[in-house]
Amino acid sequence: DVLSVIAAADPETQDYLWTIKETMGRMGEINRLTWPDVNLEERYVVLYTRKKKGGHLTPRKVPMTQKLFEVLSCRYGNRDKDKQWVFWQRYWDRKKKEWVEGPYQDRKRIMKTLCRNTKVRYFRFHALRHLGASILDRENVNLGSIQRILGHENRTTTEIYLHSIGEAEQEAMKVFEKVG
Repeated sequence: DVLSVIAAADPETQDYLWTIKETMGRMGEINRLTWPDVNLEERYVVLYTRKKKGGHLTPRKVPMTQKLFEVLSCRYGNRDKDKQWVFWQRYWDRKKKEWVEGPYQDRKRIMKTLCRNTKVRYFRFHALRHLGASILDRENVNLGSIQRILGHENRTTTEIYLHSIGEAEQEAMKVFEKVG
């Protein structure tokens, strides 16, 4: 389902979805991603989260997969050098009554449209994060590594996260069994 949704997207959105999937980042973390946070030579990105105590931005390094390296290398080669963001948009600011350029903001409508167009049950960006975590867990990656990649401050959060994935997958299979 995830791959069919990504395939149905325009190239810009495909890059965005691949970046979320391959980093297991939160939407806000990917929206904040700037070129100085991308190290193509050493193949990692630095994501910043506000989910920590105190609400300040906390960095974490996430190693690049080959797919992420390809996506970001291509974007880097074609980037607008005047823009610091990896993913940016030009939009009409109703308050300022002018066109503004800045990082991606809320992108929820894109997923609704893509899921509808591909006849896939609607899922949010966060499902890409869950997918990555469940794959790592299924392949017996240690909990500490999964915790660091996801940017969870507390190990218990990761344990709860992985437990909820198992329940969600069971429910998904029940739906699949009914339809199939």
